[in-house]
Amino acid sequence: MAFQTEYEFELPRGYVDDSGTLHKRGVMRLATAADEILPMRDARVQQNQGYLTVILLARVITRLGEVKHVDTKTIEKLFTADLAYLQNLYRQINDLEAPKAHTACPKCDHEFEVEVDFLSVTEGLS
Repeated sequence: MAFQTEYEFELPRGYVDDSGTLHKRGVMRLATAADEILPMRDARVQQNQGYLTVILLARVITRLGEVKHVDTKTIEKLFTADLAYLQNLYRQINDLEAPKAHTACPKCDHEFEVEVDFLSVTEGLS
């Protein structure tokens, strides 16, 4: 099974370009460390932390309809419903899913999976 790094999406409203063409389908790739670190140096982010989302999305959206190049100006022109949709998609594909362990109850032998929370386990060790 191949590791998925790109995710197709369809905007709820769609991006309308300068010629009036509606673009709804696109592709978002997984974010890299650089995608999250480098925008912090941008003056627009330093003046307004909310702009971080705009830069992040411009970096990770690789295709939006027939738009040749998705940049911050493109993201700025999105409808708020589409921006919220993309923010949610970004979180979904980039947040690490908690690992699960298969286990069984020692009393009744019922088998089940539990999420392993490494953070709470390591907090007790320090």
